[in-house]
Amino acid sequence: MDEDVDLDELLDEVEQKFCGNVSVSSLARGDPGEAGECGRDNAGVRKHRTTGPEPPASSATDDIDALLEELLEDDFPQLKREAFPEGHLVVEKKPSAQSGGRKCCPVFVGGSSVPSGVGTATSKRSCDQLRCTSCDFRVLTFDDRAWDSSCDYLFLRNNAPDREKLGARLRRSGGSRAFACQCSWFSADGPTDLRERPGLRWVCGKHQA
Repeated sequence: MDEDVDLDELLDEVEQKFCGNVSVSSLARGDPGEAGECGRDNAGVRKHRTTGPEPPASSATDDIDALLEELLEDDFPQLKREAFPEGHLVVEKKPSAQSGGRKCCPVFVGGSSVPSGVGTATSKRSCDQLRCTSCDFRVLTFDDRAWDSSCDYLFLRNNAPDREKLGARLRRSGGSRAFACQCSWFSADGPTDLRERPGLRWVCGKHQA
């Protein structure tokens, strides 16, 4: 009997949703309302007859689904919270953009009057980020200096990268620029393309953007 009472209460709530003009008391008596008739047949089965045309099946289904969802939220709110916890959002993280440095192309070296920076075919700047692929040392530069003829590999091997010690084999030369790593040395006056100097294993180590 308790199950029948619960079912009747649920049906009454459904009828209140769809039969807005029919009071609960009239539904219980089976009296017809302005919008339709709600009552029981002889077998005790509750029925609803509307005087207007029946709503489309899809519309009725949507209304029923919405009503059931509303009843579920009212009676079992914990189910919705467990299925969709608050703040649980799936956010696609994009990899952050990495700004790489720029490389000279081609690579130039030049005298002290040649500006330093990123060298290109149209802007022949002297690269100041040179690194040797042979000894893996950074190339040092000395403005208004040139290498003395007494400079050799053994001297560089023993003194590089100490700039003060390397100065013992440098001579003053206005407009020139001396370059050296631990295994090679070169003096330049004007822009020089390193592709024309295959003995120098120097490459651009990238300039900061």
